Amino acid sequence: MKKKSNNRFKRWILIVSIMFFTVGMYSQDMKSYDDAKKEIEAEFGMFPSMFEVFPEHALAGAWENFKKLNSPESKIPPKYRELLQLAVAAQIPCDYCIYFHTASAKAFGATDQEIEEAVAHGAQTRYWSMILQGNQVDFEKFKTEFNSMMEHMAAKSKK
Repeated sequence: MKKKSNNRFKRWILIVSIMFFTVGMYSQDMKSYDDAKKEIEAEFGMFPSMFEVFPEHALAGAWENFKKLNSPESKIPPKYRELLQLAVAAQIPCDYCIYFHTASAKAFGATDQEIEEAVAHGAQTRYWSMILQGNQVDFEKFKTEFNSMMEHMAAKSKK
């Protein structure tokens, strides 16, 4: 009998420890949520609804990701990041994203012609993806052919 009682006690201790750990993590997330919300408000002059609808327990992580991808350490200049995201947004399609990334690209100096071309490149990628996927082109053969094409074009460019 004593062994069963000892196992119950150990399980009880484990459960209580997990509860305290979870509550501790939750309170840290709430603090992180408040910190993230303050930073977002300071950055944008408001707390946009796109962040309001995000789960509170995950907002701090999403905000950190947003900041890091748009930081000065990014290897892709802001105008080009926005053009890339616009091309993806047009293919999803997402009206919110198209509006956001078009306006952002223009704010970073993109011209109407660059915006048109970015969207056309996105469409071209979607087009060829559909051709390749729909016809189930062998992926290994595709890679071999592509590598051969690249070698040929590199040799041509040296002439």
